[in-house]
Amino acid sequence: MSEVVKLERHDEVGIVTVDSPPVNALSAAVRGGILACMKAAIADPAIKGIVLTCAGRTFIAGADITEFGKPPKPPGLNEVLAEMENSPKPIVAAIHGTALGGGLEVALACHFRVAVKEAKLGLPEVKLGLLPGAGGTQRLPRAVGPELAVKMIVSGDPISAQEALTNGLIEEIVENPTAGGEAFARKVLAEKRPLHKLRDNDAKLAAAKANRSIFTNAVAAVTKKARGLEAPFIAADAVGYAIDLPFDEGIKKEREAFFKLLTSDQSKAQRYAFFAEREAAKIAGVPDGTKPRPIERVAIIGAGTMGGGIAMSFVNGGIPVTLIETGEEQLNRGLATIQKNYEATAARGGIPTDAPAKRMALISGVVGIENVKDADLVIEAVFETMAIKKEVFGQLDKFAKPGAILATNTSFLDIDEIAKETSRPQDVVGMHFFSPANIMKLCELVRAAKTAPEVLVTAVSIARKIGKVPVVVGVCDGFVGNRMLMARSRQADKLLFEGALPQQVDAVVTRFGIPMGPFAMGDLAGLDIAWRSRKDRGIKSEIEDALCEAGRFGQKTGKGYYKYEGGSRAPLPDPEVENLVNQTLQRLGRKRRAISEEEILERTTYSMINEGARILEEGIAARPSDIDVVWLYGYGWPIYRGGPMHYADQVGLNVVADRLAHYAKQTNDPTLEPAPLLKRLADQGASFAGMK
Repeated sequence: MSEVVKLERHDEVGIVTVDSPPVNALSAAVRGGILACMKAAIADPAIKGIVLTCAGRTFIAGADITEFGKPPKPPGLNEVLAEMENSPKPIVAAIHGTALGGGLEVALACHFRVAVKEAKLGLPEVKLGLLPGAGGTQRLPRAVGPELAVKMIVSGDPISAQEALTNGLIEEIVENPTAGGEAFARKVLAEKRPLHKLRDNDAKLAAAKANRSIFTNAVAAVTKKARGLEAPFIAADAVGYAIDLPFDEGIKKEREAFFKLLTSDQSKAQRYAFFAEREAAKIAGVPDGTKPRPIERVAIIGAGTMGGGIAMSFVNGGIPVTLIETGEEQLNRGLATIQKNYEATAARGGIPTDAPAKRMALISGVVGIENVKDADLVIEAVFETMAIKKEVFGQLDKFAKPGAILATNTSFLDIDEIAKETSRPQDVVGMHFFSPANIMKLCELVRAAKTAPEVLVTAVSIARKIGKVPVVVGVCDGFVGNRMLMARSRQADKLLFEGALPQQVDAVVTRFGIPMGPFAMGDLAGLDIAWRSRKDRGIKSEIEDALCEAGRFGQKTGKGYYKYEGGSRAPLPDPEVENLVNQTLQRLGRKRRAISEEEILERTTYSMINEGARILEEGIAARPSDIDVVWLYGYGWPIYRGGPMHYADQVGLNVVADRLAHYAKQTNDPTLEPAPLLKRLADQGASFAGMK
């Protein structure tokens, strides 16, 4: 019937199989193939029941992302689903792997569903700023009830086959999808079961119809973390249509909401981010066919906050770790912290109760750097000073086995200098994890001058294996993320010198959608760390240095830019800081002025964009989208704004360049002069996205 969908008859059961690798996505060819095969099966008098199944590693895993943003091709998914739902013969969806998005919507239009126990079922469209647009918001509440439906749709997170069975989304867990689906279809025929059309079954909506607060409470619980996002709230409203409206009216309203979101700036930004993440895994300048080195054991030097978090990341991915410290006391403290973190996560249900013991068993804690000898990858996570890093790498060169990858977790320092301490610079790479390393998804992979291609490929591969989002960048002070952060910090500091207060600047940044402002973030990280780094590099920051000299290191000391009372992490404005700012300005002969929110936002964000343009021009980042991925996954840039370079395109590069030139003149700050690349693109009416 089709190149990607076929119909076979096993006496009275028709088997419709989708075979469109790698994930059986709902391309036009797959939609057309399913429609043709279903029509043929329905028309065949010998076929009494139909099974929809998939070849390969998964059931239909969603829409075909290559069709995003292009004119729709027939047949539409709703046309296919209507043909299936209205079939006079029972259709059984046989699910393995993942049934996600349109894949689950296809299954919901079938009369029955079975799945293997490892299967996952979900509607993740909200993560692209969308909602299910083919009846998912109307059929799923009728299958599982509106409370679970709104949780699944608004979070976008899938559920297990067991949870699906418990809640009525599937009828049975089977060993083999096709054989199990066929056996279930025969049972339906033998028992003459009536066709179960979700569209006609409002039984699970009755409680919410009688008491709407059941649903509104469920919505409130699941949307409380959706600050700034549109799609979760519109999706929740769409689930509400299932309660309030007849099915066909609900479908119509769902479709209207889908198209409203599809054309929104937020969804465009979220879809851009989706593709940007995948593009970031492509490494420029690496020959095709370059294979990664095998990584069976990782050694981590340093059991402090970063080292412990990195160790947890690898252990969470099932990779054994040798955790190395200089003394028993530091080692035991680090291991105890990891144990405590795992136990806390298990206590709140984040991991199974037996997971802490299993994961701790994968960590071997030892004293002495000579214990790196069995590791395929060594990651150094010691103090951020060049002298210490060099000493460590000199030792690694002695003790690490040939072919081992030697990685530094430095966030600023010159990796080419560090690599010179070894006789094998081709094996040296930067793997910059972000704190807390076991939580944050970004891993900046820093390509040094002599890093071998297979080392880069290995670093990308292993980062993805442990659930990180890798981005390859070049060597410079701060690489991509921290270099741009320094540009923002420079403007935040200057705003204090001109009359703004920390809480004023932070409020503007958080209203924009970034979870934490620059001054609260400094307090969280510890002002002493940046102070030590500045002293190491001969850099001064008058106000922050004065805070550190007064012992105000941030949250750890209860005082920094803010005060923290009673062990709380909530930042409170502190009159002492305002006095210190005023005294510093008086000493320097400066006067305070009123500063608008618009100026704060433009100077803090446009300065970063400007630095991003310089980074691109220097070849430190391969693509504007790579910069955006760094900021989305490492610094909490709001996903609905797509990253700083995407945001610049939305604002207009001419606007960004003009405002930067204005502030450069107003503040006599040459760092705000538009970067040559930014100015050139702005003059051409071009965009970062259009760069070749």
